[in-house]
Amino acid sequence: MEHMTNLWPAPFASAPITHTVEIPGSKSMTNRAYVLAALAEGESTIVGALRSRDTDLMEGALAAMGVTFTHEGGTIRVTPGQLTGCEVDCGLAGTVMRFVPPVAAFAQGPVLFDGDAYAKNRPMSTILDALRKLGVAVAGDSLPFTVHGRGFAEGGVVEIDASGSSQFVSGLLLSAARFDRGVTVVNTAGILPSMPHIEMTLAMLEDAGVHVKADGQRWQVDPQPIKPARFVIEPDLSNATPFLAAAAVTGGTVRVPHWPVDTTQPGDVIRLILERMGCRVELCADGADYTLEVEGPVPGTLKGLRIDMSDIGELTPTVAALATQATTVTELTGIAHLRGHETDRLAALTREINNLGGNCEELPDGLRIHPARLHDGTWSSYADHRMATAGAIIGLTTAGVEVEDIATTAKTLPGFETMWARMVNAAVEG
Repeated sequence: MEHMTNLWPAPFASAPITHTVEIPGSKSMTNRAYVLAALAEGESTIVGALRSRDTDLMEGALAAMGVTFTHEGGTIRVTPGQLTGCEVDCGLAGTVMRFVPPVAAFAQGPVLFDGDAYAKNRPMSTILDALRKLGVAVAGDSLPFTVHGRGFAEGGVVEIDASGSSQFVSGLLLSAARFDRGVTVVNTAGILPSMPHIEMTLAMLEDAGVHVKADGQRWQVDPQPIKPARFVIEPDLSNATPFLAAAAVTGGTVRVPHWPVDTTQPGDVIRLILERMGCRVELCADGADYTLEVEGPVPGTLKGLRIDMSDIGELTPTVAALATQATTVTELTGIAHLRGHETDRLAALTREINNLGGNCEELPDGLRIHPARLHDGTWSSYADHRMATAGAIIGLTTAGVEVEDIATTAKTLPGFETMWARMVNAAVEG
């Protein structure tokens, strides 16, 4: 097959991995900060922002509309301007295709959204229908679509089914304060995946002086100024999880500095997961800072677990890779919404694990992974960064795994393959 030409031999760890790895900033926090800064009533600064494909696409989208970004070392100054019509490339970034359309309502002129081929399959009608109900003219129901901005938008109360993605709620809330009547979002689905990402949105709105009245699955934002702010971006904890998994599967020790003690990032739950699977997990104080240290159990003794991952779906590829190395069954549930991610992650993980001799079955809302001895082979990534890193984890203990399109990790962690090789080589040389 043509897409198999770009294969990366996943490094095999012949010794326990001992490594300290610095993880760049959170994509989720960076892109929320970009949107709030673009809509603020003055210049904001962002410290420690991630530079990756997804964040570059967000910056590019807002810059095309008239926002000025000035990079000075590790700080970005964001100066809002009069928003204008333009064309926006969403790539495969859910945050761009769901957070930017509400911003486009305030542009003077049409904003055309398009993206990668697979992006056209990602659910979009929820946010676009919501914008129509809030008085915004939108042509189309999936990529490509056009938001016909008039420089203002009416707003009001909108009921949505957010069971497909928490990004629908966050996208509306980030721009809500600019609507003439504000915006009240009501989730009618009863279930809402990845609640920590909503909490992240609410916390960052508060940083920008925006008050949100939250009541269960209802969020009310009255019209009010979005104030300029200084956003300090935490390390991306979800991007840290493959490196921590390396300690778990090789019986080694991996440390991640600057781990936040109090965070809304879903990736923080990896600490509980690794502990339940048999790892020693410790937050070590380092002055006012903290380092997370994970020590894996003796190789071959990792335990499976049963866990509802509805709030932490993005960790599924990492946990599924860990589960292939466990001695007991693992059951991951509450993640039916992953079928609408960069790829259908449930089908993709099942297919790739089984292709390497594993025993993974797809459930209506998750995965069941039984212990099985894996063998060499090709691991497809489906242009999905977290699928690619899952293949790298499995390659640590299964010789001869080749990951297709490892470069797709640049979506949220540019240079992943170099960081990974450095970690494995240090263990081998040590």
